[in-house]
Amino acid sequence: MEAESSSLIMAWLINIAFAIAIVVIGRIVVKWLVKLVRKLMVRADLDPILINFIGSIVNAILLLFVFIAALDKLGVDTTSLIALLGAAGLAIGLALQGSLQNFAAGVMLIVFRPFKLGDFIEAAGVVGVVEQISIFSTIMKTGDNREIIVPNGQIYSGAITNFSAKDTRRIDMVFGIGYDDDMLKAKKIMADILTAHELILAEPAPAVAVAELADSSVNFNVRPWVKSGDYWGVRSELIEQIKLAFDKEGISIPYPQMDIHSDK
Repeated sequence: MEAESSSLIMAWLINIAFAIAIVVIGRIVVKWLVKLVRKLMVRADLDPILINFIGSIVNAILLLFVFIAALDKLGVDTTSLIALLGAAGLAIGLALQGSLQNFAAGVMLIVFRPFKLGDFIEAAGVVGVVEQISIFSTIMKTGDNREIIVPNGQIYSGAITNFSAKDTRRIDMVFGIGYDDDMLKAKKIMADILTAHELILAEPAPAVAVAELADSSVNFNVRPWVKSGDYWGVRSELIEQIKLAFDKEGISIPYPQMDIHSDK
C-alpha cells in the first residue's frame, strides 16, 4: 500500500516535471517561432501595424497550445477545455461581429494598401487626408481641419477614390459662350491661357474642344494636365483668368434668365 502510494506520488511528480518542462521549452520555441514569423513579414514588406498585431495573435495561439499540452500531461481533461474555449470564442465572435468586420477590413487595407498615410482620398462619404491607419479604423483630416474616424468596414465595403495615387491629374472644366460670340476667338483665348500657365504640363497636351451646342450656349471642354498637388490651385486660377479674359474681350458667358411679360 505504502509502495503503491509512493509510486503514485513519484508518477505525479514526474508528470509535474514534464508539464513544467513543456511550458518552459514551449515558451522558448514559441518565442523563436514568433520571431521567425515577424522576420518573414518584414521581408514581405508588410505594414508594422499588421506585423505587431499578427505577431501578438500567433504568440497567444501558440502559448495556448503549450499550456493545453501541459495540462494534458497533468491529467486534466483538455477535450472539455477545448470545447469550452471554442464555445466562448463563438460567443465573443457573435458579440463583436461589427468589430471583427472592421478588423478584417483593416487587415485587408493594410495588406493591399489602396492608400497610404498622407494620401488624399474619398471613402465612406468622407473626403480628406489619411493621417492614421489602424486595425479597426482610419483617421482622416478634412480640408477644414476636422478629424474624422472612419470604421474600416465602411471604407472597404465601398468605393475608394485615391486622388494621390497618380503623379498627375486632368482638370475637367466646361465653359459656355453665347451663340452670338466669336467661337474661334474664345477657343484661342482659352488655349493661350493654358499654354501660358507655368504649372500646366506640356505632356499630355492641354485640350480645348467644343463639347456641345446647348440650349443657350456653346460649351467647351477645357482639359489641362497638372501635378496632383497643383490640382485645386490651378483649377481656381484658370476659372478666374478665363472669366476675366472673356470680360475683357467682350465674350459673354450665358446664365439662366427668366423673362416676365406683363399686359399692363
